[in-house]
Amino acid sequence: MFSRSQLANARRRAGIVSLMAVAVSTFLLPSNVASAGVLDLTCVPPSSETVTYNPALTSTPQATTVDVATVLGPCTSTSRPDITSGSRNVTVQLTRSCLELLDSGPTNFTLTWNTGETSTISANRASNIAGAVITVTHTGVVTSGVFTGDTVLLQTVGAATDILTCTLGLGTVANLYSTVLLEITSL
Repeated sequence: MFSRSQLANARRRAGIVSLMAVAVSTFLLPSNVASAGVLDLTCVPPSSETVTYNPALTSTPQATTVDVATVLGPCTSTSRPDITSGSRNVTVQLTRSCLELLDSGPTNFTLTWNTGETSTISANRASNIAGAVITVTHTGVVTSGVFTGDTVLLQTVGAATDILTCTLGLGTVANLYSTVLLEITSL
């Protein structure tokens, strides 16, 4: 058993430890700890993207026309409930091979919303193949238009069978179909 004086000393020490903990957290820890953002817009499958290469990509670089058609929807937004879908349609001519489909690096693109407004995004692109599935992840920021300043995660997931055979020099890549997840988060 403890005596009254031992209990009183234990309580005093506990009180001192509590005061020290408060002092440390008040003076030594930053008061402006970053808070998590709020998911402002999300678009989920059946959102999809189809990329077509004409002529089909081979393992040797060649001039090709690339058509990208992204269909976003259904989309929901807390700040803009009138935005329910979006799209991206791009046609460019590039010199490409199927080996470059796995490249990472900076990218810029514009999404057009069902309201007619746009969001221009500056992002980093990273590609990964696991099994026979390719995942391409874009992480970045909306630089202009709707949701300016918000962070962006756009992820496409599709079959990688044609890419794998092409990188081995055994086939071509004429098109890629992927499902799309888009999340725009306000800070």
